Amino acid sequence: MSESILIGAGGEPLTSIELLLKRANRHGLVAGATGTGKTVTLQVLAEGFSRAGVPVFAADIKGDLSGMSQSWEPSAPFKARAEQIGLTDYRSESTPVVYWDLYGQKGHPIRTTISEMGPTLLARLMEVSDAQEGALAVAFKMADEEGLFLLDMKDLKAILDFMAENDSMVSKKYGLVTPQSIAALQRKIMQLDQAGADGFFGEPALDLRDFMRTDLSGKGIVNILAADRLVQSPTLYSTFLLWMLSELFEQLPEVGDMDRPKMVFFFDEAHLLFRDAPKALLNTIEQVVRLIRSKGVGIYFVTQNPQDIPETVLAQLGNRVQHALRAYTPSETKAVRIAAESFRPNPRFKTEDMITALGVGEALVSTLDDKGIPTIVERTFIRPPLSQVGPCSPEARARVISASPIGPRYDAVIDRESAFEILERKAAELEAQQAEIEAPEPSRSKPTRQADEPEDNGGLLGTIFGSTRGRSGRSRQSLAETAMKTMVRQASSTIGRELMRGLMGSLRRR
Repeated sequence: MSESILIGAGGEPLTSIELLLKRANRHGLVAGATGTGKTVTLQVLAEGFSRAGVPVFAADIKGDLSGMSQSWEPSAPFKARAEQIGLTDYRSESTPVVYWDLYGQKGHPIRTTISEMGPTLLARLMEVSDAQEGALAVAFKMADEEGLFLLDMKDLKAILDFMAENDSMVSKKYGLVTPQSIAALQRKIMQLDQAGADGFFGEPALDLRDFMRTDLSGKGIVNILAADRLVQSPTLYSTFLLWMLSELFEQLPEVGDMDRPKMVFFFDEAHLLFRDAPKALLNTIEQVVRLIRSKGVGIYFVTQNPQDIPETVLAQLGNRVQHALRAYTPSETKAVRIAAESFRPNPRFKTEDMITALGVGEALVSTLDDKGIPTIVERTFIRPPLSQVGPCSPEARARVISASPIGPRYDAVIDRESAFEILERKAAELEAQQAEIEAPEPSRSKPTRQADEPEDNGGLLGTIFGSTRGRSGRSRQSLAETAMKTMVRQASSTIGRELMRGLMGSLRRR
């Protein structure tokens, strides 16, 4: 396998412009105005990584990447470009692809559990206030301590319903939780349900190792997420991809610099990740981007303007492909100048002028050399893709999906016992116990409660936080004890009494 990916040809005379695989984990940027060729450049890079044995994940915003699974007859402009840059062996070639879809319609469904998403990312997804985020954190804390799995939306609803019914006692143990905050969270969950996000939460949860696969010939699998519908919910889209990054960061071991990445992650419409993100979350994103390269993962942001990305993150992006930008207003002119200043100058042209003069399929390219130093920027003619450009047919997509070996693992939903079922069962058991205690006994008189005996509150919260004493004087087992016994038998190997959470607040698998 090659040690580099051919991006195109540039310079005078034309020479190959390549991305070194051993520097590919230093991240990258593909930027440019609409219609300048960013998606084709993304496809060229994804094909190159796949041919080098590197798995790829890419969000397909417009559906154009779906054609990568098909071979085709290249159009005349692509053949002309191949001839222009000296590709004498240019031919059509399909790429190994697995289709994914959060909604399960255009690919295998992707799911995670509420616990693995964690309170931090879930709060961003739900767009809650500080007080509501605090109440959500209490819900997670209570579920963690009591061994109640939060797998899907109905589990989270059950915990919140419980907190609403017993808000005063919850507040005594965990701090003030107002009924207004809980009610607001319940409304947010309803909105997520209406947006279709409920299908994202549940089991079987995605195993990220299924993204990091190669085919029998050694090519890296290109995992394509159907995002045409998903991007209509920008917060869900960006939170999902941020969750993926955080999971990769938490799960992968440190490997240092490798001869090629373990995986490359393309984040299209990257501005959605940073829009309206609080300062604390931006700091965490910066930390993940900075450190994940040492775990063998390369992140490539795809956006219209480099200014869409915070400077602290932009500084981490060593490999850059800048398509044309338009400058019709003073603010656009300033953006062009800032983009030009990020490149190492080329004495043959003025970078700022060249950015506005690029044609479709042309870009200014600067990559890291063997020593990790940015190369001089070159005007580059992007090479034509090998696989089909544009969407594949629904029939072709269906054939790829049906032939996927991982389909049986994810296509069917699993609904095992979790917080909803446990709380529902224990509430029913408590009601039955209360009814049995209060039932009249003809053979004996009704006992009276001693003055020093605590009153049985008869509520579910009394059983979840500690034993209650019935009129017989015997302590009944708390829900925490019962739940823990049940859950330990079922899942003691995966989650202990206190769950470990990582940088993003998501569950850290052991």
